[in-house]
Amino acid sequence: MNSQKTKDMLDSFYMAKRILDLLPELPEGILPSYIRYLERVIELQETHEKVKVSDLSSALNLPRPGVTRTVNSMVEKGYLNKMSSKEDGRVTYIEISDKGMALFEKFNKEFFNDLSSSLNHISVKEADIMIETIEKFYQVMCERRKA
Repeated sequence: MNSQKTKDMLDSFYMAKRILDLLPELPEGILPSYIRYLERVIELQETHEKVKVSDLSSALNLPRPGVTRTVNSMVEKGYLNKMSSKEDGRVTYIEISDKGMALFEKFNKEFFNDLSSSLNHISVKEADIMIETIEKFYQVMCERRKA
């Protein structure tokens, strides 16, 4: 890899961030991260009996304190429910509320399905390569930060 190609990749990441800024406007008080959290909780509920904040933190690859703050905000707004473990009161589980599921389904159906149909000119293979490349670049940046 040469330095110009590295700069070109970083420029494309900036463009990717700008793409996220073009996502449709959400209802007042709803952050784009809420949709991501809801989706991950749904995925986790399919493989875990119960979902903890630490499970969500790992799935999102985000620090637990930030995930806890967002989860608490989502609980306050009625998009997630929290329940204490009957076996160990220190353990808290989260699940999507009916209001959270309605928000996720509306956003998922109305936006992602429509957007997906507009991206037919990008092959699944191209998308997979892009995702893999971004993940590799992210890993390198994380390792460099630790050093």
